Amino acid sequence: MQDYNYVWANCFEITLELSCCKYPPTSELQQEWENNRESLLAFIEKVHIGVKGFVRDGVTGAGLENATIAVAGIAHNITAGK
Repeated sequence: MQDYNYVWANCFEITLELSCCKYPPTSELQQEWENNRESLLAFIEKVHIGVKGFVRDGVTGAGLENATIAVAGIAHNITAGK
C-alpha cells in the first residue's frame, strides 16, 4: 500500500517498528516510548521539509489541475490535484 500511495496518490506513508517484538507486553510499553521518544519527535519535526503549495497559471493566477511537477535530479514526478 505504501508504494501504491507514493506513486499514485502523492502520499508518503511510513511504518515504524520500535521493537523486534510484535506484541510487547503492556508493562513494557512505557519503556518503549522512553527508548524512542526523542527519535520520534525529531522525525515529526522534519515532516514539513520540502515544497508545498498551489500550482497556478503565470498569467491569470488560476489554479492548474493535473499539472506535472518535475524536479531536476529526482526521477519521480508529482501531479497536482484540483
